[in-house]
Amino acid sequence: MIKFFAVLAAAVATTFIVVTGAKADVKIVVDVSQQTMYVATPESVYEMPVSTARTGYHTPRGSYQPIRLERMHYSSKYDNAPMPNSIFFNGGYAIHATYDVKRLGRPASHGCIRLSPNDAAWLFDVVRENGSDNTYIQIVD
Repeated sequence: MIKFFAVLAAAVATTFIVVTGAKADVKIVVDVSQQTMYVATPESVYEMPVSTARTGYHTPRGSYQPIRLERMHYSSKYDNAPMPNSIFFNGGYAIHATYDVKRLGRPASHGCIRLSPNDAAWLFDVVRENGSDNTYIQIVD
């Protein structure tokens, strides 16, 4: 938790919070070691469990912005697996919903960042409403 606030503080310190009409910066921090996502909006900071890459796979670390949003995507790489509320941030890597909610909080994916269906739908709407240009994703160990 302390690491999250340090990362969030650094992210805020290095970017300007811009409010233009209904749009505002959204900061998403994924802490892989804690299997937790933190989302900072102008209203509050939210915390939710995630699943990232299991052994043998990799979730990329670094700073990103969304490159594509798809309400329903099916994986062309993994047997047409459903990826609801996908926020793509690095090639085929995305933040998306999973129906396998019992695995949230521990590594279980092929590299994507999985959320509960409710959390993924909420995040998708927040990103869509505020815009990809105003959304910042940071993935840390």
